[in-house]
Amino acid sequence: MDENTIPVLVGCGQFTQRETDPLAAMGPLDLMAKVAAIAADDAGPGKRLIEALDTLVVVRLFSDTSPRFASPFGRFANPPKSLAQRIGASKASRLIYTHPGGNMPQWSINQLAQAITRGELSAGMVVGAEALATQKAAQRAGITLDWNEDPGGSSESWGVAKRGWSDVEEVHGARAAIYMYPFFENAIRAHAGHSLAEHQRAMGQLLARFAKVAAGNPLADRRDGFDGERIAQLAADNPYIAFPYTRYMNANAFIDQGAAVIVCSLAKARSLGISSDRWVFLHGCADAHDHWYVTERRDFHSSPAMKMVYGKALAMAGKSVADIGIFDLYSCFSSAVEIGCQELGLSPDDARGLTVTGGLPFFGGPGNNYVTHSIAEMMQRLRAAPGQYGLVTANGNYVTKHSAGVYSTDMPKTAFKPEDPAIYQAQLDSIPKPAFSALASGAAKVETYTVFHDRDGPAGGIVIGRTSDGTRFMANTPNDPGLLADIERQEFIGVAGQVSNDGTRNVFVP
Repeated sequence: MDENTIPVLVGCGQFTQRETDPLAAMGPLDLMAKVAAIAADDAGPGKRLIEALDTLVVVRLFSDTSPRFASPFGRFANPPKSLAQRIGASKASRLIYTHPGGNMPQWSINQLAQAITRGELSAGMVVGAEALATQKAAQRAGITLDWNEDPGGSSESWGVAKRGWSDVEEVHGARAAIYMYPFFENAIRAHAGHSLAEHQRAMGQLLARFAKVAAGNPLADRRDGFDGERIAQLAADNPYIAFPYTRYMNANAFIDQGAAVIVCSLAKARSLGISSDRWVFLHGCADAHDHWYVTERRDFHSSPAMKMVYGKALAMAGKSVADIGIFDLYSCFSSAVEIGCQELGLSPDDARGLTVTGGLPFFGGPGNNYVTHSIAEMMQRLRAAPGQYGLVTANGNYVTKHSAGVYSTDMPKTAFKPEDPAIYQAQLDSIPKPAFSALASGAAKVETYTVFHDRDGPAGGIVIGRTSDGTRFMANTPNDPGLLADIERQEFIGVAGQVSNDGTRNVFVP
């Protein structure tokens, strides 16, 4: 094989900022510059590698993703160009700013690797960072930060711009991940035949294994090493965010973390004198998505796209799940892990473990950029265990967009050539969608649900249900404290009732 067309990961960098003074803390772009330098030094050449970059991919900031995380301190008009100027990447002619999605770091690595095989680039970096802890601290202290920057020009966009929720979902208050993932968790519980208490314990035990890894990771934000009972049980500092998820079951977004990964051609790595003990190869990869909107899904306890993506990535690498020594499964919420394990045929308590970082609730959930951290950590683990294979999975939106990468220090024996995702995406798109009605009325049953909370407790209920003819709908419950409390105390899936509408919004009354 021509070494100009063999992609190899050569450098990685991570940093967790714990500066408590917002005026002394680094903002997102300065954090990106720091981890870019760490990654270049990790590879060996340092500044020479930065200067050799021809492509710079910046993972989209959460402030540009969700109104919930919008910055009151200004806006970075062209993050890739600002970063290129900061780090001295003057030869980077392709400046890319991704669309949202936790899948985008792995997706971008896959794209860079393919561009190298086509001879379109020789060295690229995927980098991202969040400083939401600093942003929140400044807001609470009444401090104004200057996070305005406009270097001019425009950047290329990668990914899918389409938002992750439908108009009907938005009308009923279901558009944030903290409200969407509980639909899956409650459906998983009912499908497994667990009681509420039994499943709550199981979630706690699953996430305790992530917390234990985070406790040993100096970069992790929550290093308490909580046991399953502490994670699952309600407490003053661990309330429900949306049933059945307590605070410690949610991805932790308010952190300051950055990560960067550098990929180049093997020829470029050799020309820069990068030692072979730095090399990690991408042996297999795949990308696909489930039906775009949550209310379109076949069910809420499986993911056909996850199964497809994992299978395609492993097949490209010529490996099975049994051949993988190290895993990092995307873990924004336990439902994502549970479905991932199911589609891999992997036990949640597999002795190999499911995370290299500690996962999004405990390591930290730095916006769209978590998987850059998991890839960087995977590189370090594989360098320490030459010849092992590692699997990184990534998830965007609401169990929607999926990406995977199979990594090893072993040199590939065949050319890097992923199957065209359009081929298997067409198969996924052909999966029948349930009939859906934006406005529903009549007898109905609950298919899945959640109760969302504010600081005072239960604040509202959201139901996905079926009418008597099987048509799916979304509705709110009456905002009655007694009813919301009852919904959390006893199984609500399968409960019968009546759905009605006011011409805009449905209401389900059990």
